[in-house]
Amino acid sequence: MSEPGSDKPDELAGTEAPFVSHLIELRDRLIRALVAIVVAFVLLCIWPGIGHLYDLLADPMVRNLPPGTRLIATSVISPVMVPLKVTLMAGFLLALPVVLYQLWAFVAPGLYSHEKRLVLPLVISSTVLFFVGVAFCYLLVIPALTKFIVGFGTHSVNVAPDIEQYFGTVLTLFLVFGIAFEVPIAVIVLARIGIVTIAQLRQWRGYFIVGAFVVSAVVTPPDMISQLSLAIPMCILYEIGIVAAQIFIKHTKAPDDEPEATSKPTT
Repeated sequence: MSEPGSDKPDELAGTEAPFVSHLIELRDRLIRALVAIVVAFVLLCIWPGIGHLYDLLADPMVRNLPPGTRLIATSVISPVMVPLKVTLMAGFLLALPVVLYQLWAFVAPGLYSHEKRLVLPLVISSTVLFFVGVAFCYLLVIPALTKFIVGFGTHSVNVAPDIEQYFGTVLTLFLVFGIAFEVPIAVIVLARIGIVTIAQLRQWRGYFIVGAFVVSAVVTPPDMISQLSLAIPMCILYEIGIVAAQIFIKHTKAPDDEPEATSKPTT
């Protein structure tokens, strides 16, 4: 509101309604994403069931344990809470396309028409990359990591990991590798909005390699297998992101204005 007796217009006048409408839309998008996760969670509880997902995630460790050894539960509620956490994580992964679509639908009205054409493929690519990261972790990293850990056991030590610690580590690794495989998307977005240039991305290649190894040492268990398994793919994906950013920027440029036609005077 402007001060009494002042003819100066209020710069914020008329902005309340658009701001509130954006908040309402954001709330609706978040509710839809949450509903999708809950629906996916319920469906997974029905089929294939909590126990099946639990056994599937435990399989890499169980296969490397000594014969007759299984995971143990040191907490009273662990046999109930851990499978629920596993199923909830699987529900989030199953609903991830819907969650990312809601994010795209929220930001799409603020984009130009030539940008909207490639935003949806970008969302699909980020979903695929996240799943690839999780699959890479489950199929390669976790089996190698569990074999490495169990191999350090001696005859005087009965290797029987606690289910809560094991599944906590596995779910953390899933998130870490899923997010790490989004490096190309991050590179494309940063280059497209003009924060960095392609030339700068190439110049900073060495810094990124060092940073990738530092990050992998911090967010993964203290073993070389998981650290190298995270750092090396991140470096490769960084190079892929640079190439993809060049292509993306080229196809999302605003169409050039047609030069005004000039006619020569007739003689």
